[in-house]
Amino acid sequence: MTDTPTRRPRPSLARLRRLPAWSALVAGTVLGGLLGGAYGVLTPPSYTATSYVVAVPTDRATPDAARGFAQAYGRVATQLAVLGDAQVWAGVPVRTLRDSVRAATSPDAPMVAVSATSARPELAVDMANAVTRALTRHAEDTKASTQVRLVQFSRAVRPGKPASASTPVTALVGASAGGLLGGLALLARPRRPRRDEGPVPAASVPSPATAADVQR
Repeated sequence: MTDTPTRRPRPSLARLRRLPAWSALVAGTVLGGLLGGAYGVLTPPSYTATSYVVAVPTDRATPDAARGFAQAYGRVATQLAVLGDAQVWAGVPVRTLRDSVRAATSPDAPMVAVSATSARPELAVDMANAVTRALTRHAEDTKASTQVRLVQFSRAVRPGKPASASTPVTALVGASAGGLLGGLALLARPRRPRRDEGPVPAASVPSPATAADVQR
């Protein structure tokens, strides 16, 4: 009968096991910070410009009707009927407008905010103003039936700083996420027995009772 040779752990695995428990936390934080910083460096900055229009009721409409139509115009601002006209003034395809332009409304005020995002701040301004111009013209065409007009409240201006996060912010977010993952890995790591602790005794199973013990 030959003795089965015991498997020795690989040197790399043994070296990893000897690392302190907090090494996973440090490694996750450093790796997350590096990845977040690389994302901030490689991702180009984006700029957002916003223009506003206000729904104004005529003599035959009420302010409540103006607020209701402002909600409706906010929904159609990014539709093809409006973007098809806006592309002429913006100088970009409809697909670019659909991906870059967002509209928002308020339940308390008859106002529509049109925001455009682009890597070029001048293009963001042109897209936002073009969409509000097209939306205003569509509202003017249906004024006879809606009794509500859209008036330019504020044109989009060139943004002074990018709307995307800077490289230090992305690095900080990445480090926080990496530290969190490292902490979770540290909590899920099995606890190693101490050197002063002996082997865990096996659970004893009672032996079956014999016939003599039953008669007693």
